[in-house]
Amino acid sequence: MDMPVLAVIYDFDKTLSPDDMQAQGYIQSVGYDVADFWREANGLANENDMDGNLAYMYKMVREAEGNLVLTRKAFAEYGAKVELYHGVDTWFDRINAYGEQHGIAVEHYIISSGLREMIEGTRIAKKFTRIYASSFYFNERGVAVWPAQTVNFTNKTQFLFRIEKGVMEINDPAVNEHFPPEQLRVPFRNMVYIGDSDTDVPCMKLVNARGGHAIGVYDPQREDKRKVHKMLRDGRIRYFCPADFGEGTELEALLKAIVDATAAREVLEIKHRNDVGDLG
Repeated sequence: MDMPVLAVIYDFDKTLSPDDMQAQGYIQSVGYDVADFWREANGLANENDMDGNLAYMYKMVREAEGNLVLTRKAFAEYGAKVELYHGVDTWFDRINAYGEQHGIAVEHYIISSGLREMIEGTRIAKKFTRIYASSFYFNERGVAVWPAQTVNFTNKTQFLFRIEKGVMEINDPAVNEHFPPEQLRVPFRNMVYIGDSDTDVPCMKLVNARGGHAIGVYDPQREDKRKVHKMLRDGRIRYFCPADFGEGTELEALLKAIVDATAAREVLEIKHRNDVGDLG
């Protein structure tokens, strides 16, 4: 690609959507109160030294028995009902157009502990270059029976390195190979990570430490800034904004400023590489 790439990477639940995706249809369909479902899933994890994502995925399959059939189509139908924050529908095209105007190719990625099959059912799924999220293995009848991938707060960081190196396939071991700086497809300085909570901290910390931009968002209706204040005090994020993706909002202005800064920095990087090359 001729233009430098800026990768904008999002958590999903409570970042692009105001609630957990499972709580927007699935949990109710198996007859559970949302708080009770999560309490039991978390209890299962704690009592069995179990990964929290594996616990909720197990519980989803278990509670579906006798109530519904968990196929890809069913997950996609739940995903289609997921509510999105204001402005999300048009956000990607607006940011892409602004990037192109300034010589920057903007790409969008999801790294989420939620379910890929649900995210793929949302109306914004095709806006992402890659969706990295927990997912199920489906048997020969097309029914979800076992976790295929689980994405938790610590292993989220591996996907940043995949984006950096352009090694996108989830099982490609080339992500562990050494890449000279000039061969990195998206250096960390050209990454933006947008998230809402402690589960995003490892990615935020890594992006910050390597010269990128970490942004905390909070629900614009509740206006509870305690989490983003803590992340800022702890050095996890550089900025925070309401999760309002509409035109003319604080978040849009911040992303446009990052595009501007990326364009200027890439001019300097090209100059540096050319000067180094002149050494012979």
